[in-house]
Amino acid sequence: MVSDMAGTGADTRFFGHPRGLCTLFFTEMFERFSYYGMHALLMLYMADKISRGGLGFSVAKAGSIYGLYTSMVYLLCLAGGWIADVFIGQRRAVLAGAILIAIGEFCLFAPSEVSFYAGLVLLMMGTGLLKGNVSTMVGQLYRQGDPRRDSGFSIFYVGINIGAILSPIVCGWVGQRQWTNGIVGYRYGFAVAGLGMLAGLVQYLLQARYLGKAGLQPAGTGSAEKDRLRKRNSIVAGLVILAVCALIAVVGALGIVRLTSELIGDSEGYLLIGISVVVFAWLIFGRGWAPAERKRAMAILVLFWSSALFWASFEQAGSSLNLFADRSTRCVIFGYAFPSSWFQSSEAVFVVLLAPFFAWLWLALGRRDPSTPAKFSLGLCFGGLAFALLVPASKIAAGGVLVSTWWLNSAYLLQAVGELCLSPVGLSAMTKLAPERAAGFIMGIWFLSTSIGNWMAGKAGSLYSSMPLPTLFGTVAGVSLAGALAMAVLIRPTVRLMSGAK
Repeated sequence: MVSDMAGTGADTRFFGHPRGLCTLFFTEMFERFSYYGMHALLMLYMADKISRGGLGFSVAKAGSIYGLYTSMVYLLCLAGGWIADVFIGQRRAVLAGAILIAIGEFCLFAPSEVSFYAGLVLLMMGTGLLKGNVSTMVGQLYRQGDPRRDSGFSIFYVGINIGAILSPIVCGWVGQRQWTNGIVGYRYGFAVAGLGMLAGLVQYLLQARYLGKAGLQPAGTGSAEKDRLRKRNSIVAGLVILAVCALIAVVGALGIVRLTSELIGDSEGYLLIGISVVVFAWLIFGRGWAPAERKRAMAILVLFWSSALFWASFEQAGSSLNLFADRSTRCVIFGYAFPSSWFQSSEAVFVVLLAPFFAWLWLALGRRDPSTPAKFSLGLCFGGLAFALLVPASKIAAGGVLVSTWWLNSAYLLQAVGELCLSPVGLSAMTKLAPERAAGFIMGIWFLSTSIGNWMAGKAGSLYSSMPLPTLFGTVAGVSLAGALAMAVLIRPTVRLMSGAK
């Protein structure tokens, strides 16, 4: 009975939505607990002194590594979606990703720089397998044209943000405490994040029966011959990528090229742009796509770059805004001093409070519901206003005064409104615009935009100590607001390109 109902659109047992949404809700909640727990500590851990339990990296190096890690996490969603579509299906991809994430967090707990880098690599791979595919499975719970889809993604987004609220509070409290001899327990915070992912893994296995057929099988093309060819080409492409990575490692080990974090980070930026160009050229001009699919790919391209601009400002929460909280903000409320990493929960608190309203709003507006491009324009606008608000705060801090918590909290409120206008709506749009045979891959493309945004956020974080903060924050605000204006101009053309998406 459960299996038959799940994914058909007839199931309304989870707040009017399919019961499988509950399974994916908690899976993503615990994965985000793991991610944002280590995310809240990562920049601080790298930039702190070795004598205090940190790694002793410069801010520039820490920012480069932060941007490299967070962007690769989302870049690998592209590979994770392709692996799911071609080989193992979303269900198994999510399982494998959860296992790798848990192992990666425990590698960060080990007191070794080698295990630190190994942990980051495992976390990149694990999140790449899990993040995009769990979102794709949410879309598969609904029939085509089901009006509950946008609302369902907003509820799913609450799970993301519950994890994002709890993790900085729990992991931050553990990770920023001085435990013995003045040593800060960053590594213990990473261990707690690993335990959170283990809890999510157990929940996923126990509740998988409610998912019905969602994500069980790879997406076929309808032709056995084409499926075999696609698998063969994917294997060849994977081997080529591994060979290139091995070659780079050998070149670095032999000292032919000095591989610094800054060089690797800059190179990754060019790689991300190159991948984006190749992917969209294939989707728009490649053989095998129907005319309607090419038009939708052009619509995805417009949303893609808007998304990248939004995340470039938003994801500075873990880099420049994290340092601003730690070094320039008075972390005291009602006479109680709290860890600076707790600010990482602020935006998520606002999202959880506002998400039910937005879920209701999109349904209540009916025919007056703003189009997806219009919502993207609003998201960019609010993201820009958040940084515009921080310009006067950074001027106050430049005088050596610790600023009030209300500056950052107000900025995070604006970011939360922007996120709710853009991110869950974007997830839903990808499930509508994607051809069924490439649903996981298209979701990976969506997260590629997040990857580019994270890379830009890391670059901005690396400038924290070398550029005046009012200039840094003002530049971010100006770029975001210009992007909002450009997106507003493109609303009607993009809506026409999206025509026919269910």
